[in-house]
This record gives sequence, structure tokens and C-alpha cells, in this order.
Amino acid sequence: MTNAMPDYASPLADLIVAAPVPYDAAASALEFAELRTRIEAEPSLAPLSALLAQPRVSALLEGVFGASPYLSGLIRRRPAALLAALQTAPEAHASALKQGLKIETETAATQAEAMRALRHFKADMALLIALCDLGGVWPIMTVTRVLAETADAAVQASVAFLFRQAQLRGDWLDTDPQPEARSGYIVLAMGKHGAFELNYSSDIDLIVFFERAQARVAPKHDLQTFLVRLTRDLVKLMQERTEDGYVFRTDLRLRPDPGSTPVAISTDAAMHYYESFGQNWERAALIKARAIAGDMDAGQRIIEDLAPFIWRKYLDFAAIADIHAMKRQIHAVKGFGTIAVAGHNIKLGRGGIREIEFFAQTQQLIAGGRQLSLRAPQTLVALQRLVERGWIKADVAVDLTATYKFLREIEHRLQMIADEQTQTLPEDEAALLRLAHFSGFGDFASFASALRRHLETVQNHYAQLFETSPELTTGGANMVFAGEADDPATLEALARMGFSEPATVIGLVRGWHHGRYPAIRMPRARELLTEVQPLLIDALAKTADPDEAIHGFDRFLSELPSGVQLFSLLKQNPGLLDLVASIMGTAPRLARVLSKRRRLLDAVLDPGFFGSIAGRETMRTMVAQDLVVDLDLQSYLDRARVIGHEQAFLIGVRVLTGTISADHAGGAYALLADQLVDALARRIDLEMQRAHGRVPGGGAAVIAMGKLGGREMTAASDLDLIVVYDFDGAAQQSEGLKPLSPVQYYARLTQRLINAFTAQTAEGALYEVDMRLRPSGQKGPVATQLSSFIDYQANEAWTWEHMALSRARVVSGPPDLVAKVDAAIHATLVRARDRAKITADVRDMRQRIAAEKGTTDIWDLKQVRGGLVDLEFITQHLQLVHAHAHPDILDQNTFAALSKIKAAGLIGADDADRLLAAAKLLHNLTQVLRLCFDGVFNPAKAPDGLKLLLAQVAQLPDFATVEAELAAVQAEVTGLFDKLVI
Repeated sequence: MTNAMPDYASPLADLIVAAPVPYDAAASALEFAELRTRIEAEPSLAPLSALLAQPRVSALLEGVFGASPYLSGLIRRRPAALLAALQTAPEAHASALKQGLKIETETAATQAEAMRALRHFKADMALLIALCDLGGVWPIMTVTRVLAETADAAVQASVAFLFRQAQLRGDWLDTDPQPEARSGYIVLAMGKHGAFELNYSSDIDLIVFFERAQARVAPKHDLQTFLVRLTRDLVKLMQERTEDGYVFRTDLRLRPDPGSTPVAISTDAAMHYYESFGQNWERAALIKARAIAGDMDAGQRIIEDLAPFIWRKYLDFAAIADIHAMKRQIHAVKGFGTIAVAGHNIKLGRGGIREIEFFAQTQQLIAGGRQLSLRAPQTLVALQRLVERGWIKADVAVDLTATYKFLREIEHRLQMIADEQTQTLPEDEAALLRLAHFSGFGDFASFASALRRHLETVQNHYAQLFETSPELTTGGANMVFAGEADDPATLEALARMGFSEPATVIGLVRGWHHGRYPAIRMPRARELLTEVQPLLIDALAKTADPDEAIHGFDRFLSELPSGVQLFSLLKQNPGLLDLVASIMGTAPRLARVLSKRRRLLDAVLDPGFFGSIAGRETMRTMVAQDLVVDLDLQSYLDRARVIGHEQAFLIGVRVLTGTISADHAGGAYALLADQLVDALARRIDLEMQRAHGRVPGGGAAVIAMGKLGGREMTAASDLDLIVVYDFDGAAQQSEGLKPLSPVQYYARLTQRLINAFTAQTAEGALYEVDMRLRPSGQKGPVATQLSSFIDYQANEAWTWEHMALSRARVVSGPPDLVAKVDAAIHATLVRARDRAKITADVRDMRQRIAAEKGTTDIWDLKQVRGGLVDLEFITQHLQLVHAHAHPDILDQNTFAALSKIKAAGLIGADDADRLLAAAKLLHNLTQVLRLCFDGVFNPAKAPDGLKLLLAQVAQLPDFATVEAELAAVQAEVTGLFDKLVI
């Protein structure tokens, strides 16, 4: 392959100095025969006969016809284009084609006519460029320049046509013959197009901006809406396929935050984005930006305005880490991770075109802010300038330049075969041999040897440039999220990792880097994200449901006020990534908690976290240390919430990670609540004393009921409480400056206690409180005197209230009052009872509940027949009818009570074992569902990770088995209810 410079006065046929090696002689002969038939049939083509007789022309076409279906098709459809190309000087012919396009689009009356002219122009230019490239007429960088100029001409003609049409319709009010020239409408070419380095079958990357002050849109139109529509028409003109083909595939996704911005953006909005959220990869991309159509003056202005963003004055090694992070992740996919030939990607693979470009761009970004000569968009010019300024050695630039040209030529041959936008070499031997011949090599071995030599040269130089950079990937997966259209290899890698919608994953990650959420709008947050991102994606992929995990993390980020601390924490503690990923993929509820309280992750870093869970004394000590008396009340309440949320989160994480079992979680949640109830009750009592003094002989006890009383709390449980107080019978009022009667005093104390749990402070609420189980229910006083409590339980309480009392447990109060309340509860529960009445009441109440809340959903674990309500009713019924003779069976916890009932022989051992197994299964499943999920559990929509966790806690092989076992257990409990509640 030669880079001989052409004689610009001679026709192309006389300038040919090279040709591909013939590959398929039969196909070539067939194409020649068909072409000669066309020449004979069309007199205007007669000059082609003499041209075909020239050995250099025939050799060139033989190589084309035998290897490139695309170029053969162009010649077959438009042989006149071949004649025009061969008999004219290439530069003159290219100029004439551009002028012809300009005239045709200026006179086109309809969009269809303009589209036809554009497609004929592109086809003729594609043929001319291919012949000059394959024939050695133009050196490779001239070829890339003419390709970019072809795209320029097509975009310019399209924009001019669209503005003239708008002018004719009265939508654009400027009467200038070239309305686009001062319209404020700017089309920037990016990437290889902007740098005059376009490849043969390349997409073109465009960004469209507009200056509002320049607009001449009719008042009936909104400016942005109008220009967005015009831009979409521009894309249609360029890339819609018709019977004449297409012009250029057009990509507008290099604009600021393409997922949430229109295809045409005001310059003011663009500058705000780049100044506030612009990323380092965007700085690299903008190095090559060039105004190509529309208002060229306005285009030049915005490029000048962007210069301070692109070119920073001081050395920017964070930029290098950021840009290199993208490249370091393009390695281990087949053909990417090692130097190869078959299947190797000569753009993204090791030693490929992208490494040469990055080699230059990274150093341009470091020094271009101070050394203006380095601000060169063309890769080879940049390499030479880096030599001149002493940044790289001359031999390095020579090596990289030679390889760049070689690889660009191979890239063009690869794309000329079928007009495919590909840089991946074929894998089968026949296709590789065709490419070798088409590239001018006589055999595959020499082609492979030359290719390997060039790739290894680049790899060595590139490795030395970044030899101290740490690796960011695990397992070497290909991960490219920034910049251009979705990287095919990244899509493949994500699919292999388990993501079912890889394009969605790329969109989410790209949105993070665009600063779509407040948490990632700080440059430092995005830099840290770049470093953590590969490990994060890997951790999310390892969860049972990668899609749910990454969507969960996206929701998490969207609610997070700042990301710097999070990403710093994850960077310093990579082990946390697996935990965070597990939460996101399994426990949406925990993820929401975490997003509101990011510092909860700090607590996981405690060295003792994965040890045994805190016991009563440890928990009491911890709460006492944090809730010191000298805190003001507001600070005390906030601190209580911090402790409560943090410890509840840690209990949940322990369940999620298997550090504690689900059946231990209920006791852990209850122990935490016990200590907080006691601490807050003591503090509210102190506040009451400060405001109103003491009630002589007075005190209040807090009774835990329901799940708290039974030590069966879940992550979502509220507190069922009763407050019982007592005082000296002679006392009329408290002894403070603002005295209250005892009834008022303890009613106010109770209200303040409720408020201490439920008030929304800066740290949120602590618990919801339910006091409906108090004597007389909702209509009764919020606090009950001990004598009234005893009398009510003895004379007025219904059977269901005594059932509820079986779970009563005093958690706070003066020791003497606690003892009295305990005694009153015990005395109530061990009274002799009429079994028939108890049975009738229990069955009646169960029927009422079923009528009001009944369901057939087996995942409504509480209300479904055979669920927790039936299980608790069986247990409470047995306690009420047998506690008089067997007081030892009393226990607030359902599982413990059933165990005691079994030990006492009050029911058959087999029935007891079935109930105990049911209690364990139902409570374990409830723990996980309340931990991970809010609302009604729908298996069809549940994350796979949650289903897997449910199977694990149920100690069953899979979720389908869990459902079958759950239905069977509920049927057993229903049967046992009918058998035992008699």
C-alpha cells in the first residue's frame, strides 16, 4: 500500500499505482461481463471500454469485483459514475460532485428530491474515494479528509435545504438567500468527522446547538420545538434508507446528557452543562469538535467559549485517570484482551486505533491548557506536536503514526467489502483471506504477521504510558459507557454478566456520568464514580437479580443528596460493594432506608458488625452512652432516632447476609425497641418532673403488646403499647410550679411519650405507636391507673383482650410498679375459665376477621386461613384454657409458648411439632418480607434475589418449593385450628 502523492492534473485512470490481490476470479469475471454488456447497450458508456483495457484499471477493478459486493453493486447500478471517476482528475471530480449536490438541493422542490440528490452524491463519492484508496491514488489521511468533507457537504446541503423550505413556508422570517448562515443554528462535527479522520463506513457524530438571539422563527412557533423538528428532519435526510440507499448514519448522542435533553440545545444551556457537569471524556471528545453547517460564525463562537472547559490551565491527572479508566476496561472480551488476528477489533482491541488516539488525547488534556500548539484535533498532528514539545520521543511518534495509517487502511478495506460499520476482523479463514487479498497481501500469513507487529508496537507504547495505573476491572470484562453509541462489546459483556437489558444498563450508567442526579453533579463525585464503577457493575451482576439490583442502585442514587462520601467509602472498602449490591437486588425497602441515611453504611464497617448480635446489657450500655441526660430534648430525640434506624438497619443487614437467622431477628428488633422505649420513657418522665414536678408516690409502667411484647417484631413493626400508672392515694396534684392532677399528669406524659416516638424530626420518626389495645380501647383514656387496669381485666375485658394480654410484657417503669403490673397480668391469665365460652369467642372472632379481612392469597401470611392469625389464636386459646392448671405454659412469644404447651403434654407431640414448624416458617418468611418489601408481596413482580432469600430462610431448594410448602403448612394449620380450638 503506497502513499504516493497524485498528479492533480491527470485523470484517475492514469494515477493508479496499486490494486488489491484478486480473490474470487469467478465473481470478478461475472461482474466484468455484465459491465461490458451495459457498455454495449448504452452508447454514453463507450469510453469505458478503452479504460477497462488499461492494465492498471482492469487490475484495480478485478480486485474490487472479486472481494467487495458493496463496490460492485455501486458500479453495477451506476456505471456512469465509474466512467466519470476514471476519466477525471480525482480532486476536480470531487469538487464537481459537491457543486452538483449544492445545485440539486437548492432547486429541489420536495424532501424526496433532496434525499435522492444526497444519496446519489454519497454513492458517487463513495465509489471515487474507494478507487483512489484502493488504487494508491490518495494516501490514507487524504482519504479520511475527503470522507469528512463528503459528510460536511451532505450536512451543509441538508441544513440549507431545510432552512429554505422553512423560509418558503413562512416559518423562518429571514429573507437572506442563505437563511442558515446567520440563523444561530450550529452543527458541530465530532470525533473522526470533526478531525477530518472519518472512516469509510462511519457514522457521523453531530451536536446541534442554537443561539436564541439569532433566531428568526415565526411567532407562531416555539423556537426550541421548531429547531428540534428541523434537526430530526436533518437526521431523516441523512440516514433514512430509500431505494437509493442512505447518506450517513447520524448519531446525536454526544450532546450534553442525551438521555434527558432535546436533540437541539441552546448555547446557554450547553455552557451551563459543561461548566457544571461536564466530564473528562467530553473534554476529550470536544478536542475534535468542528463547526460544519448552519451559522458558522456562531459555531466558531461556541467552540471558543468551550476552550476553557476543554483546555485547563493546570495539569489534570484526574482527567487522565478518568479517560484511561474507559480504556482499561476494554480488554478481556474475546479479541479484545490479547493481540489476535481472527476476531480482533482493530479499533477497540489491544494495540488498536483507540489506543493511539488515547495516547495522544490524554497528554493533550494534561498540557493543552498551557501549550496552545497541542490543541490539534488530528491524531497524527497531535503526535508530532507532542514530539516537538518534548512530551514523547520521536521514534514513538514514528511507530504510532505508521501503525495508525496501516490500521486505518485495513479498517477501510474491511468496511468497503459490505459497507458495514465494523472494525472487527472476521473469524473464518475464507473471510480473512479475502480481507488479506483486498488489503494487498498475497497470503494470509504475511497479512497476519504485519498486523501483529503493528498491534504489538502500539500495545508496548501504550502500556508504558500507563504502566503505573491501577486496574479497575475484575475479570477483565469490557465496560465502555461514555461517549459514542452503545459499544457492542459492552452490550455483549453485560449480557454475559447476567443483565437482561444491557442497553438499559448503559443508559443508566451514562446518565450517572451526565450528572442526572444531584448526588453525582460534583466533579469529584463523578471522578470517584469512574474508579468505583467497574467493581460496582461487577458486584451488581453477581446478585440473584442483576436488573433489579442496578435499577435499585439507580433509585438509591436518585434519592441521595451527595455521592462523594458514598463513593469514597466504597472505594476505600470494596467489600461493601457486595453488600450494597445485595441490598439493591434483594431488599428494595432497605435500599430506600439506605438512600435516606447513607451514614448507615459507616456502621457496617464496625469490626464487630459480623460478630454476635448485641445482648441486653450491651444494648442497654450502648443506648445509655449515646442518650446522655444533658442533651436537650430535641437532640435526645434525634439521637434516639439515629440509634434506632442504625441498629434496625444493621439487624436487617445481618439477616440479609446470613449473620443471624430470621427467627432471631424478631428478638433483636424487640430488644432494640425495649431499650429505646425505656430510655425515652425515662426522659419524658424527667421532662414532666421539670415542668410539673413529681406526683407523690407516682410512677408509670409501659407495657409492650403485640409483636413487641411477643419479641416477634419485624423491620416494619409499629409499637403496641399500654401505659399503666399509680400514685399515692392521698395525692391531689403534682408538686411542681405548674401542678397537674395525677390523671392529667399521666395522660400528658403518655401523649408526650407517643410524640417522642412518632414526631418527624430532622432524623424522621422512630416508630409508629398503636395504643388501641389499652383498656376501653380508642375511647378510653390513653393511660390507665393500676387499680382500673386490674378491675377492667377482672370484670370487663373481652376474651380477645385477654388473648392480647397473653403477649403483654412490661418494658419500662419503677421496679415496684413493674412488679405489681406483672402480677396483675399473671393473675388475669391464670384465672379459671369456661373452656366452651373461650372456644366460642375465639371462633367467633376468627370468623369476624375472616369476613372483614379474609383472603386466599397465601402470601398474606397474617390473614390467610392457616396463617399467623390462626397460629396465634390456637396458641392463645390453649394458654387461656390451660394456664390455671399449668401456669408455666405462659410466654409472650408464640414459638416459646407452643414449646411449653408441648412440654406440658397439653396437645399431641405431632400436632405441636407441626405448629412449631409452621410458626418458624411463617415468622421467618414474614421477617424477610417486612425487611425487604413494603406493601403486598406479588411473586410475579418480586425480584429474583428476594425469592432466593425466601427459599434460603425457609431452608428449601427454590421458590416454587417454598410456595408449595407454604400452601401445605397453611392447610395444616387450618386443620389444627379446627382440631384444637374446641
